[in-house]
Amino acid sequence: MTDDKRRRYSAPVVDGIGKSASRAMLRAVGFTDDDFRKPQIGIASTWSNLTPCNMHINELAEASSAGADAAGGKALIFNTITVSDGIANGTLGMKYSLVSREVIADSIETVAGCEGFDGLVAIGGCDKNMPGCMMGLARLNRPSVFVYGGTILPGKNHTDIVSVFEAVGAHARGDLDLIEVKQIEETAIPGPGSCGGMYTANTMASAIEAMGMSLPGSSAQNAVSTNKMDDCRAAGAAVLNLLDKDIKPSNIMTREAFENAIAVVIALGGSTNAVLHLLAMASTVGVELSLDDFVEIGKRVPVLADLRPSGHYMMSELVAIGGIQPLMKMLLERGLLHGDCLTVTGQTLAENLASVAPYPEAQDIIHAFDNPVKADSHLRILYGNLAPEGSVAKITGKEGTHFSGRARVFHSEEEAQERIMDGTVVAGDVLVIRYEGPKGGPGMREMLTPTSAIMGKGLGNDVALITDGRFSGGSHGFVVGHITPEAASGGPIALVEDGDTITIDAVANSIELDVSAQELERRRAAWVAPQPRFTRGVLAKYARTVSSASTGAVTDLP
Repeated sequence: MTDDKRRRYSAPVVDGIGKSASRAMLRAVGFTDDDFRKPQIGIASTWSNLTPCNMHINELAEASSAGADAAGGKALIFNTITVSDGIANGTLGMKYSLVSREVIADSIETVAGCEGFDGLVAIGGCDKNMPGCMMGLARLNRPSVFVYGGTILPGKNHTDIVSVFEAVGAHARGDLDLIEVKQIEETAIPGPGSCGGMYTANTMASAIEAMGMSLPGSSAQNAVSTNKMDDCRAAGAAVLNLLDKDIKPSNIMTREAFENAIAVVIALGGSTNAVLHLLAMASTVGVELSLDDFVEIGKRVPVLADLRPSGHYMMSELVAIGGIQPLMKMLLERGLLHGDCLTVTGQTLAENLASVAPYPEAQDIIHAFDNPVKADSHLRILYGNLAPEGSVAKITGKEGTHFSGRARVFHSEEEAQERIMDGTVVAGDVLVIRYEGPKGGPGMREMLTPTSAIMGKGLGNDVALITDGRFSGGSHGFVVGHITPEAASGGPIALVEDGDTITIDAVANSIELDVSAQELERRRAAWVAPQPRFTRGVLAKYARTVSSASTGAVTDLP
């Protein structure tokens, strides 16, 4: 057996006379005698042609494989799944979206654990790919680098996928005819890459880079670009450096690294899904992180980026002025990042940022600290008698910071969507969409379809929406999700009735149901838990094992 510590996992699989059969199998896929003496690097690809986010990742995986081989490793490419939120939103298929995060983590752990890979590159290009990949890497805890597949370019007239969702609402209001909607549909998605605003994909890519698990610049590159191909080749080589130095995800994904990720997400005005995914990633790697950490960091970090969905610009436009590296340097110099955190370069964050140039003077995408988009975090963690374990809102201030209205209760996303489109929902309503949580959905569907319909119908400033489900990174408006405990677990959201007054205060960080404690107890005594919607298959397994959204909705808690 070899004493090469870089081969601690592959050596037991291929070394010695007893492993002749293993070598025979690998010779059939291209191994030579020399390859058996090299560290094996697994390249986890999320390629699929079912979505533009991932349609190009096979080429990126080949580039990472070539980079690992050139640096002295032996790369093997394997696939894991992807689903498309953009396609599934508003349908029962969306119940599988968050579930796919767990399947991705399970599959990466399963393949690498079985095959004995010494290091890994994981390449993700859509919302759940990224945290799923990171959770798989964290479970394995072998030298690893994450690569982001890159952002899509804007569509015609500065459109993107959210433009299409909102066009449907605008048609219902009478502002667009069918031909105009079809023109937007045909031109909003021009090619490969993840959705173009600071939606969940770009948010998570930025968070992972800030955490130190991607090479500098990886999160802010166009999907089709020489920079992205170079990033992939460099990632393959970087794993060999990490093997030499024995640097593992647990050395990088520390408590301070998660704080860096949260700070960058806030500064960018990122998706509420980052709360769910960062909690899950922290749980997987054994770092204590809670909703209250987002509150504390949010008190000192402002929103600086004017990016969609609440702002104007797209990720490709941020790429053009330098990506997130200059922003991270601004935050570091302000004392808002931990500069001594280790990264996949083998250097610290501060060392990586030392030579980064500032943004061009004329740009107005990233604001200065004395002129922030919002002086504190847009991610509001709200507590109250409706959410005793917490809830998550994305309030930039453009929606206002206070809303009080009458409850209009729905037991599914579809119910709510119908009533929005037919005009039943009117100004002053607080839409309550329940039984859409991790267990109750199951799967904690995103509410991009109803939130886009609200915006498209011109009700964005006049109604609020609360749910035990979650929101797309493209959602905006006065919306509160991740309400815990969820309805299926008997949380207070299950006890709301039509006409109840609900008050949301994004300054006091509260969400209250104006019903007495005695009345809530009366309703609780009469409440009956619903039967599971699924009794067999992946959704049933998920519902039985998933934790609360307040702990990341993970499925492997002890």
